Amino acid sequence: MIMLIKKITFNLILVAAFVLVSCSENYTPLPRGYFRIDLPEHIYQLSDTTFPYYFEYPVYAKLRNSPHNPDSLYWINIVYPQFKATVYLSYKNVDGNLITYLEDAYTLVSKHIPKADAINDSMIVNNARNIYGLTYKIEGSGAASPYQFFVTDSSSHFLRGALYFDIVPNNDSLEPVIDFVTNDIEHLINTLEWNNK
Repeated sequence: MIMLIKKITFNLILVAAFVLVSCSENYTPLPRGYFRIDLPEHIYQLSDTTFPYYFEYPVYAKLRNSPHNPDSLYWINIVYPQFKATVYLSYKNVDGNLITYLEDAYTLVSKHIPKADAINDSMIVNNARNIYGLTYKIEGSGAASPYQFFVTDSSSHFLRGALYFDIVPNNDSLEPVIDFVTNDIEHLINTLEWNNK
């Protein structure tokens, strides 16, 4: 009996020693989890063809006139209510001032440099539709706008777009939505036509 008590005591001391040794002062909590985001199927419809430009945009988004520029008739917002996201589109007539618009577009993108990890640009060239421009994918968890672009025909039309979210930027958690909306923007660019009526 005494032998059994000694064996139990030894086992308890051994277990207590393992517990004490396995505890450390470097506690690393698990990262915060995020809700799963259900993304709809990409389905598109044609925008207003009375504008100087038209394109296909998603059926789950809403076209709104720009409340910040009520005098600019062709400035519109593509609003994604379910994602709290907006693609701001600003249109300008080109009349010998294309360089100014290009510099403005570059300046607006470069404002994100302090928060960006990288800014990847990609050229747009479509001779058949007379569309030329650049897209900018802005990477970094604190960047306010993860995607911007401009397109022009270099003689009459200039259209600039920027994606923003109405929430605190955390592009790591927003990455699925950013990719989803970016696909819609790229579809917009690929279906864009100038209305030269």
